[in-house]
Amino acid sequence: MNTAAPSTQTASTPADPGNAADLASLLGEPATRAWYRRPILWIGVALLLLAAGGLWYWQARKTADAAPSYTTHTVARGNLTLTVTANGTLQPTRSINIGSELSGTVLKVNVDVNDRIRKGQVLVELDTAKLRDQIRSSRASVAAAEARVAQAVATVKEARSGLARFEEVARLSGGKVPSKAELDGSRATLARAIADETSARASVTEAQAALSTNQINLSKASIVAPANGVILTRSVDPGNAVAASLQAVTLFTVAEDLTRLRLWVYVDEADVGAVKVGQDATFTVSAYPTRKFPARITRVGFGSTITDNVVTYLTYLDVDNADLSLRPGMTATATITAARRDNVLLVPNTALRFTPTAAKPDASAMKSIGASLLPRMPGSRTRKPAADGASTAAARQVWVLRAGQPVAVAVTPGISDGRMTEIVAGDLQPGMLVITDQKTSAVK
Repeated sequence: MNTAAPSTQTASTPADPGNAADLASLLGEPATRAWYRRPILWIGVALLLLAAGGLWYWQARKTADAAPSYTTHTVARGNLTLTVTANGTLQPTRSINIGSELSGTVLKVNVDVNDRIRKGQVLVELDTAKLRDQIRSSRASVAAAEARVAQAVATVKEARSGLARFEEVARLSGGKVPSKAELDGSRATLARAIADETSARASVTEAQAALSTNQINLSKASIVAPANGVILTRSVDPGNAVAASLQAVTLFTVAEDLTRLRLWVYVDEADVGAVKVGQDATFTVSAYPTRKFPARITRVGFGSTITDNVVTYLTYLDVDNADLSLRPGMTATATITAARRDNVLLVPNTALRFTPTAAKPDASAMKSIGASLLPRMPGSRTRKPAADGASTAAARQVWVLRAGQPVAVAVTPGISDGRMTEIVAGDLQPGMLVITDQKTSAVK
């Protein structure tokens, strides 16, 4: 018989508060505080309140910063100048190419580059030995032709006398002698003599013309200046052979008057409508980068010039060069004053291109903290081309700031210099604040 040991079980009974207090007092332990009197509880409550206040302030600040802010410009009156820029080169008002009509060897060159020349001055002398021989030959031909004329005259005289005798004999003989054949032969002889005389006289004229041509060629062997001017280029030296078989060879380039130059500029087709004869302009050259030279438009070409698919129009500007500081061939950049407006209402071009964007509430401010911490899909943003809204000519309104809100004001724009635009009509008044830009800041 197996005997099991009785198991001892201790039943838990609720502790008597009085006994617990007596026991704590007996052991010397401090008395236990009530839960609402514990400091850690109130510290936790304070931290929770601070976190809630901070979250509220962060969301309120983020919402306030998401509201749009505007950049403005005060409307005022001022002066506006419309200019057109074009590039070109300086040229003489009249340039003369001096050449030689004759072929030959250059004997002497009397001038050089930059020399001032006078009308009629001998510039180049060709070797005239052959020309003088040609003149002597021509004179001999004239003398021979004149001798043939004298011979023909004598022959005519002789033939006329013979015919006269035959006619007298025929009259006295009653037509019996000479015979009719002899009489006709004498008349033919006279006619041939007269024809020979006419031919001889023509030969004289031909020989005289050849002599005159050779004399003219001799005079052209000395090349003279056709007008006063300055030598710009020289392409001949003593001993050079000049061959003028097809066209005159250019020996010198002469500028008639360097105190008056002409600026050739090419105006773009987009600007040619604003360029007119008589408009003033200024230009600069690389030799004097800080100096502006005055000029005036004298011609705007109707014919176009196409270079690399760019259409331009040749325009002439007259330039005063009394101090001779400018030289032909210099590259210049001209600024043409196409229009000027004084004391007109002006607004920035950015104001005419501006259109306000409605402010949208920040979605993150409406969400909980947990939701705001989650990653969001990137939004779809469409970028507008830079050319969209670039022009101000079609603008019909601007936006002004009133009580912190944008308000549209109707306007009619005029000319523009690329930065400011003239307002010729509308409800815009000086002192108004036109909006030029809109900015939206968001706290991240």
